Amino acid sequence: MKKLITLALFLCLPASIFAEAKELRIVTLNGTVSEIVFALGKGKLVVGNDTSSLYPPEAVALPKVGYQRMLSAEGILSLKPNLILGLEYAGPPEVIEQLKSAGLKVIIYPGLPGVEPALNNILAIGKEIGAEKEAQKIVQDIRKKHSKIAEKVSKLKSKPKVLFVYHRGTSLAQVSGIETPADEMIRLGGGVNAVSGFTGFKPITPEAVIAAQPDIILIPSRGLESLGGKDGVFNLPGVKDTPAGKKLRVVAIDDLVLLGFGPRLGQGIEELFESFHPKTPDKK
Repeated sequence: MKKLITLALFLCLPASIFAEAKELRIVTLNGTVSEIVFALGKGKLVVGNDTSSLYPPEAVALPKVGYQRMLSAEGILSLKPNLILGLEYAGPPEVIEQLKSAGLKVIIYPGLPGVEPALNNILAIGKEIGAEKEAQKIVQDIRKKHSKIAEKVSKLKSKPKVLFVYHRGTSLAQVSGIETPADEMIRLGGGVNAVSGFTGFKPITPEAVIAAQPDIILIPSRGLESLGGKDGVFNLPGVKDTPAGKKLRVVAIDDLVLLGFGPRLGQGIEELFESFHPKTPDKK
């Protein structure tokens, strides 16, 4: 009799509970989100991602659904996901709405650059995919590294002027103003953005570069490759006439480490500080 009652109660449970019990099939719409899911040990649940998902190698090998700002609803739906995770850059908006209308669970997280926003996203994603402990561990590691570097930065007597250059393929090189991930990382690493008269990015001009007088040129690794190496950086308009050009100071860091604000954020802050301040006495 008890078995019959138990079975009856089981059959009366709402269908949503059974749906939630199924293994997740995740599509990630941003490289940072992809990296977070893999860092949390849930990479095997990801069935597809966007073309900005450059790390880890397992993420690169997955089916692509387009670039995060130019997604294909059909491509995403073809992978039969039951959870879609992205940052606020994901779009176009009509594609996101189409996915929601199809009954899929779509979660879009803030994309603000900064340590706390990054940690909040890691914790939120960890909670969503059942990896809260792993998320806490990553967050603690980032906080520890950030605190260590922040203490060193607070003791600096001077900070280098850093010009962030963005370049892809044959596209025109651009420099970063304020309110960008690059601007925030320069600050966290103990530098000063060499250009602050505008927000976002602007095409590079010889006059602007020379006027900025940067001590260091900062560039993502893939951008450095697209320019053909450091010689390509120094051949950019105006760079040779700056302290950075004269002293041959170029810092190149992995794109997602530098700009992703993901699980390797602490590593990125450390790398920048070591590169900006190679002769700091208390460096270990």
